Amino acid sequence: MRPVPVFALACLTAAASARAVPDLGARLEHYAYPHPVHVQRIEQQGKALEMAYMDLAPDAPNGKTAVLLHGKNFCGPYWDDTAGFLRAKGYRVVIPDQIGFCKSSRPLDIQYSLAQLAANTHALLTSLGVERATVIAHSMGGMIGVRHALLYPDATERLVLVNPIGLEDWQAAGVPWRSVDDWYRQELRTDAESIRAYQRKAYYDGEWQPAYDRWVNLQAGMYGPGGRETTARASALAYDMIFNQPVVHELDRIRVATVLVIGQRDRTAIGRDRAPPEVSARIGDYPALGRAAARAIRDARLIELEGLGHAPMLEAPRRFRSALADALDIRDGAPAKSR
Repeated sequence: MRPVPVFALACLTAAASARAVPDLGARLEHYAYPHPVHVQRIEQQGKALEMAYMDLAPDAPNGKTAVLLHGKNFCGPYWDDTAGFLRAKGYRVVIPDQIGFCKSSRPLDIQYSLAQLAANTHALLTSLGVERATVIAHSMGGMIGVRHALLYPDATERLVLVNPIGLEDWQAAGVPWRSVDDWYRQELRTDAESIRAYQRKAYYDGEWQPAYDRWVNLQAGMYGPGGRETTARASALAYDMIFNQPVVHELDRIRVATVLVIGQRDRTAIGRDRAPPEVSARIGDYPALGRAAARAIRDARLIELEGLGHAPMLEAPRRFRSALADALDIRDGAPAKSR
């Protein structure tokens, strides 16, 4: 039997990987979440929309609620380990999919804004009878969390920002602006391999664990034949929102207790692929961004996770749980490094 050339083998492996990713639908119609999914109906900009969420009750309630806000390239289920930890500590846990993402409505003819997503989150919590919540927010969710704390400080008991994006103004730093149409054309080329390549470089500093493929395939499944057009257009609108609405200029206005949990190997920066080399080299420096944000936010604490990247809850769940326990002032083993 003749050996298969390396290039051909790579092509076959890539093709097999692509075939292995199921078509999950634009709203993950063909993907089961780990807990029952509820729907909050929202009237927004003349549209009747649905906001999907999971609402998990603790076995021994402590009277507190935590809301977990997902990143742009993630959906509610990646919080499952964190949610289990919080439930064991007595928290009610609410995990929404934001409008435009995952199992929620994905309208293509509305304005996407961080303030609106924060308002939707607040409306959801109010409908559930939650007056004050601890907001634990990751990546793009961190931008929504900041906006929630600014708009609804009395309803935000504590803000925990996990590798939030928006801690720098990419356009002001020299990253070229691009139109929604440009974002859309880029998103149409998205598949599991492009997602994996981006996350390996930006999220995990060049390293990869097979366990991450689960989340790559979840995201890629929305770009299958049943959802590619809708997902690409909704993603383009989300990127436009993220790029043009940085929160860094308002961090000094936050007046709720805030903790930043920052993986030190994170290099995420929106638009780096089109930035000049000298700009690309200096943006996405999370060790520096985390420290600057901690100085800007009044009385903020910073927990630095050495050796971890953009998604520490996936990369090292046990270490992340320990850091979260530190952030929430609850006991769970040795505290992470804090400054």
